[in-house]
Amino acid sequence: MAGRWDAQLGGDKPLGEIEILQLWHDHRLPILGITASIGLVIWLCLLSYRAREPAAYVPGDDTSSIKPAATNSAAGWEEKATPLKTTPKDPVGGPRRIKGELRKPNGARVLSEPAHERRIQVLVFYSSLTGTTERTANGFSHTLTTSLQEQPAELRGIFLKPQVLDLTQIDYDEYFINPPKTADSRFSVDHFYLILLPSYNIDTINDNLLEHLKETHHDFRIDTAPLSGLLGYSVFGLGDREGWPSEEDGFCFQAKEVDKWMAKLTGRKRAYPLGMGDPKRDLEQRLDEWTTGVKDVLALVATTGSLGDGVAGSGNAIESDYEDEPEEVDDDEVIIEEPITQKKQKKTNGGNIDDVEDLGRIMKASQPENEGTNGAAPPIAIDFTTYGKKTSKKTLQGPKEMVPKNSPTYNSLTKQGYSIVGSHSGVKICRWTKSALRGRGSCYKFSFYGINSHQCMETTPSLSCSNKCVFCWRHGTNPVGTTWRWVVDPPDVIFNGVKAGHYQKIKMMRGVPGVRAERFAEAMRIRHCALSLVGEPIFYPHINEFLAMLHGERISSFLVCNAQHPDQLAALKAVTQLYVSIDASNKESLRKIDRPLHRDFWERFQRCLDILREKRFKQRTVFRLTLVKGFNVEDEVDGYADLVERGLPCFVEIKGVTYCGTSTSAGAGLSMANVPFYAEVSEFVTALDNKLRERGLAYGIAAEHAHSCCVLIASERFRVGGKWHTQIDYQRFFELLEERGADGDWTPEDYMGPETPEWATWGNGGFDPRDERVDRKGRKIER
Repeated sequence: MAGRWDAQLGGDKPLGEIEILQLWHDHRLPILGITASIGLVIWLCLLSYRAREPAAYVPGDDTSSIKPAATNSAAGWEEKATPLKTTPKDPVGGPRRIKGELRKPNGARVLSEPAHERRIQVLVFYSSLTGTTERTANGFSHTLTTSLQEQPAELRGIFLKPQVLDLTQIDYDEYFINPPKTADSRFSVDHFYLILLPSYNIDTINDNLLEHLKETHHDFRIDTAPLSGLLGYSVFGLGDREGWPSEEDGFCFQAKEVDKWMAKLTGRKRAYPLGMGDPKRDLEQRLDEWTTGVKDVLALVATTGSLGDGVAGSGNAIESDYEDEPEEVDDDEVIIEEPITQKKQKKTNGGNIDDVEDLGRIMKASQPENEGTNGAAPPIAIDFTTYGKKTSKKTLQGPKEMVPKNSPTYNSLTKQGYSIVGSHSGVKICRWTKSALRGRGSCYKFSFYGINSHQCMETTPSLSCSNKCVFCWRHGTNPVGTTWRWVVDPPDVIFNGVKAGHYQKIKMMRGVPGVRAERFAEAMRIRHCALSLVGEPIFYPHINEFLAMLHGERISSFLVCNAQHPDQLAALKAVTQLYVSIDASNKESLRKIDRPLHRDFWERFQRCLDILREKRFKQRTVFRLTLVKGFNVEDEVDGYADLVERGLPCFVEIKGVTYCGTSTSAGAGLSMANVPFYAEVSEFVTALDNKLRERGLAYGIAAEHAHSCCVLIASERFRVGGKWHTQIDYQRFFELLEERGADGDWTPEDYMGPETPEWATWGNGGFDPRDERVDRKGRKIER
């Protein structure tokens, strides 16, 4: 027995087996590790091989309302999906192999997916007690269906047939907590919400909807913008102006609330402004405007996958009327900029000088530190036409562009919101245009002359100027000079370019809270052009051709010049209203405040007044006085009366300066202390009016716009039957142009408009009663 145990223990085994066993015991761990590694490599290779096989890709399973293999041949809509592709290794009827892919946001994946895999579903929600809104929603859906069928072939297949949903018949959780989901995975469907809602002062389904939207937004368990997956939304309200004559009194108040809460829940995806209509008055017109806008947005979404560019704060989900970013706007607008740091100043001063606009900065830098902000004017006016006697290589090579695209000037202006057209023109949307679109008031030109601010384009064919006024909001950014030495762009290029730039900026206002759909629709048709943006418009060599193009499309022209180019002013043909800036009453004051570049600036100034006197029976002429405390207000009333007596303008606009709030303004000696209060402007106007009467001049205070700190003095020529008629008959103006030509014989009285509205006359404030004044946080201001 003992021998058998010895044999089992290896005593009788051959020497080779014992050595192999010993090796295994000594190296078994490394051997096992190597074997496991080889197996892992083989497994990974198999996975890689399978991953390279073609596989059917299903874009997503977030679609819910599509019925498979359904076809509506009568309507022309096809909802049948393209069959899924399967690989040869997939068993028939077995599970499909899906290739994994990181899901992208709806707006980002639109263009990367094949058209047949993507669909857009428009959902039209409504509530109705009397049946009016239901009929309106069904009619709108039919119109939209027909319109979508008329889209180009590449877009037509993207849209599914719009669905009309009664808010009383649906579960809110299925539509207003998350976008709807579809079980059919053959489509990737994005949803677009359109909500038609009447307003009631009794308990209705509207109250339930609003409560649901509020609770969803404030529910800590739900994302604050759970509907951000929507392509977009828009709301149309139906109301009764007999019961609620204005929005302030409650007209369409529930539609406004739904619009506000949808902005929060969608994360600022208001695709088109809130529309509002009265079934007894203007429903058809307002609904047509809203429908047209919605169709345009749907086409844009289908083509680009997004709602387009928006301004800062566009559709802000914080809502609404509160905008905490500083406003940067032109012509009666406040601009708040951060002071330039010393580091940036040194870097700028050390750079190359490409344009003469840098001279002001050089002169400032060369002054002692204690004299940097004392507001002292340069000892002499500089005439750049005699600057240097040698001809540079650049001059020999021909004229350069005024604002090259790679220049600091171009970058600075575009950052300020300008669209640069060509090489020397620009367009920018005005604050008053934005304000009028939102029903918050129009500029003084509406009160005085009947201009709709939301239909006004502010532009200039020349960004260059021959003055460096202390109150200019573009110090150091626009070029300056006394003669045109740049490339000249054709007038048609400028005309088409500024229109396109203006319309693009209007479109960017679609998602801004409070924009009125009817005014947005009107804004897409320019009716007025203010040639007063920045620079000197009559500096452009083809200004008359540019004006003719404006008038050819029945766009009125309001041109402002700085009284430094008498030859161009004399050659100027008919404009709707011609302005000359009168910023001082004497030579020394003009030198300080306008800081002109011409040596003979005062002589030029006086010649321009004489030319305006000659034109006063040809077209409407205006003196524009900008009051700056400490510069041109104190003890200058008599001097201004002398200038009015010399030029005899049709109108005199007196306006308080607007402080820019920039470091360059401080360098020019300007601060908030130089901004007059409206009471001080009114006192100055009254004193000037008295002086004119003492001289036997037939003038009177006609109108005011306190919101702009602006008052209008008018010639008695525009006082008929004891009533002021400062407004313009634009239709008649264009008829005169067509009948008699730009050099024809007519007078300003021939296109004098209707009576100045009572609310705009002196002593009544001048704020449009259709609008509502609010502060910067959207709170109502009592008038």
